[in-house]
Amino acid sequence: MPRRNKASKMPQIDGSKTSFLPQEQGYYEGERLACFLKLIQREILSARISDGNSFPEKIWLKQQFAIGVNDVTRVLERMSPIVGVGCSPQQPHAFCSNHKGPSVSLQAILVASDCNPRLLIKHLPSLASSKKVPLFFVNDKKGGSLRLGELVKLKTAIAIGVKVKGNSINEIMEKILHGNEINS
Repeated sequence: MPRRNKASKMPQIDGSKTSFLPQEQGYYEGERLACFLKLIQREILSARISDGNSFPEKIWLKQQFAIGVNDVTRVLERMSPIVGVGCSPQQPHAFCSNHKGPSVSLQAILVASDCNPRLLIKHLPSLASSKKVPLFFVNDKKGGSLRLGELVKLKTAIAIGVKVKGNSINEIMEKILHGNEINS
């Protein structure tokens, strides 16, 4: 009896159905990625200095960012629902069944597109689009998660959510979102 290759027993997955990589606008690699991350890093330093040094750096970073896939997912799920999805505009948020206390909003999410396994981030595009939070995919030959980890003083980070705090980090993200990227 001829031996069958184990790979032939595996179901073939159509790439068009499982593909969730973004369009060109939110996809950063190469020189564009380097400028993008340098710009954000500069604004993180600026915001840290303007806030003063009242908290240790790691605690301050956790206040500014949702770090990691689990934290980003948790914040997205707890964000106030979009009007028309779950709560009526006349009904106060305090009585809305899917509102879980004071909400922290995310302005944008940075995701390492080259993470392995991809299943870790597969839910983020649909969850982010349901809350109208833009995604920025980071792809680097060295590893996007390594580059994102550098932003928040960790070895790696697959996903980072920028929390709405009204500081210079949010201002620069707003400029990037509106297409006014500043090349450094």
